[in-house]
Amino acid sequence: MNSRLLVELAAQLSAGELAPDEFLRRLHRADVADLDEAQLDLDRPRRCGFPEVVFAEGKTVAVLQKIFRALLDSGADVLATRLSAEQAAVLLPQFPQARHNPVGRTLHIGSKAGGQTFPSDSKEDESRNNPEEKIHGGKVVIVTAGTSDLPVAEEARETALWTGARVTLVPDVGVAGPHRLRANLPLLEDADAVVVVAGMEGALPSVVGGYVGCPIIAVPTSVGYGASFGGVAALLAMLNSCAANVTVVNIDAGFKGGYVAGLIARNAARAREKQSKPFAASQECTTAIGMTTEK
Repeated sequence: MNSRLLVELAAQLSAGELAPDEFLRRLHRADVADLDEAQLDLDRPRRCGFPEVVFAEGKTVAVLQKIFRALLDSGADVLATRLSAEQAAVLLPQFPQARHNPVGRTLHIGSKAGGQTFPSDSKEDESRNNPEEKIHGGKVVIVTAGTSDLPVAEEARETALWTGARVTLVPDVGVAGPHRLRANLPLLEDADAVVVVAGMEGALPSVVGGYVGCPIIAVPTSVGYGASFGGVAALLAMLNSCAANVTVVNIDAGFKGGYVAGLIARNAARAREKQSKPFAASQECTTAIGMTTEK
């Protein structure tokens, strides 16, 4: 449950403004925000690590406004995907702190969101471009086969940033020019997870998987000519990858690829932090023993 809401309910109960049975009823329902058109899951950060994400496609601006405000009131950062230009035009003036990515069709609203749009062709670590971004640790690299895959890659990038990962984008390094990938391999070496976005024949994830020792999340796109069948050809190729570290999400599912990569990166960063604490403690102990011996 959101701690702020719990404090408010407890204060109302203590002041006699809330009957005990009503307090219990609200306590039971405090993990869900009833917005009429939506039942917003406010308990998801506790269970799953991240707040509920808003799929904007098919929702009215009025409904999106209510969902965004409810998430912000609960203390959660907002991430909306598949946001149309028309929706964004109405929402941005109402949420001036939001960061809109028109290429990836995402909107991110949070207490630390800087309201800027990252360049879609940057290979730089995004934490350097946006020092206000909350960084919880872990590194994700997003690789695209072609420039036409960028909308899906941008959705993945914004999602991974929202999870708190440091993100590097390596665009347009498909198998038609394999030297381009080799030139960028140093950027992939310390990644906790790599998202590979590709359409056409979908070969790139297998190639990348042969170069790195971390999970590869393959995202097939609908980019391609007739026999690509709207991304089905790439999907089947990726599912049949010979590289053992490749796993696959749905066609054009940049959000899913970025989310899974961000989750992997966060857990990897936490594991490193836990491993470093005993080492730091042992170093302090050794130093203290040395000082005692000298005395």
